[in-house]
Amino acid sequence: MAAAAGLRALGAKGSGWLRRGPWPLLTAGFCSGGPAGIGRPEPGSRPTSTRQRDGIRSIVLSDPKRRNALSLATLRSLQNDILHEAESQDLKVIIISAEGPVFSSGHDLKELTDEHGPDYHAEVFRTCSEVMMLIQNHPVPVIAMVNGLASAAGCQLVASCDIAVASDKSSFAAPGVNIGLFCSTPGVALGRAVPRKVALEMLFTGEPISAREALLHGLLSRVVPEERLEEETLRIARKVASLSRPVLSLGKAAFYRQLAQDLRTAYHLTSQTMVDNLGLPDGQEGVKAFLQKRKPVWSH
Repeated sequence: MAAAAGLRALGAKGSGWLRRGPWPLLTAGFCSGGPAGIGRPEPGSRPTSTRQRDGIRSIVLSDPKRRNALSLATLRSLQNDILHEAESQDLKVIIISAEGPVFSSGHDLKELTDEHGPDYHAEVFRTCSEVMMLIQNHPVPVIAMVNGLASAAGCQLVASCDIAVASDKSSFAAPGVNIGLFCSTPGVALGRAVPRKVALEMLFTGEPISAREALLHGLLSRVVPEERLEEETLRIARKVASLSRPVLSLGKAAFYRQLAQDLRTAYHLTSQTMVDNLGLPDGQEGVKAFLQKRKPVWSH
């Protein structure tokens, strides 16, 4: 309920687009150099694609020619894909990945020139912030699968996900200071995912960190060889999908809610959450199944 309320607070209407069908994940390539990809997707193309099977929704950033830049169109497409039937019991977990050698290069710099003006710029950053908050407020876990460079708002996207799995060839950066645009909004997610001094070094220097460094500092959940990235991400997703959605949804909402509280309030909130959890049919089913030495049968 708390997660659903969070979605409504962000103006979620559950609209969007979902293409079903054969769903092998599109594996991104490794990080490569080159100029920052900016601009819009090819005319008629969609900057994200989505498939769903067995409770696992795969959302793929699908504009590799533009290094999967988070243009306003891409952000809106990603927002729709995340929101689509968010409260459906058939949805258990979301994976966000990317095509091509770059996970995401960040915002589309062509949209940030003075030709567009402050109102348009405000819309870009407002929409981006809504997408990042939507991930945290979503009722199911969201996993980032990263195989390449995640830069600026792309790094922000990874930091905003509940779980992040990356190949050992991936890297992460907040390089806006190098072009005179400090990564203030990426710093919100980054500063909540890694220690303050690590975040500030990334923000002040713009220098990238490796996947191993990102794992050490808490930006990532785990790092695997490139050839095992999809396998490991799906292993985690399938485990999540095998569990009770109501229990996970309640627990996720409580976890984020208690983080902003003092210790006493956090324990008060989560103690009540434990009581609420026991009041769920799946809460009682799980306890009884354990005592009866059998596998639980979840309602969803």
